[in-house]
Amino acid sequence: MGASGSKARGLWPFASPGPGGGSGSEVPGGEQALARARVSRSASPFVFTRRGSMYYDEDGDLAHEFYEETIVTKNGRKRAKLKRIHKNLIPQGIVQLEHPRIHVDFPVIICEV
Repeated sequence: MGASGSKARGLWPFASPGPGGGSGSEVPGGEQALARARVSRSASPFVFTRRGSMYYDEDGDLAHEFYEETIVTKNGRKRAKLKRIHKNLIPQGIVQLEHPRIHVDFPVIICEV
């Protein structure tokens, strides 16, 4: 869940070029060689965009969740209850990041000195 899973598909843009640069199960002319041939050699380890997690409603408001207040009468008492809205919401789409992030598949070890 959180990872892109590009290693599992055999398409890993950060593999070093040349012999012995990828996984140990490479067969000449096999699936790994075809996947590696399609990959641009100038793949960047940085991510500049992400998929937005918020939604727009009909009024153009942007939020993670939307609720509507409804009045419920129970035993002669009026109570306000919040009902979550699921309809007529538009996903935010692709969002530009302020600062580039390191790709989840990039092999890096971060340590404090």
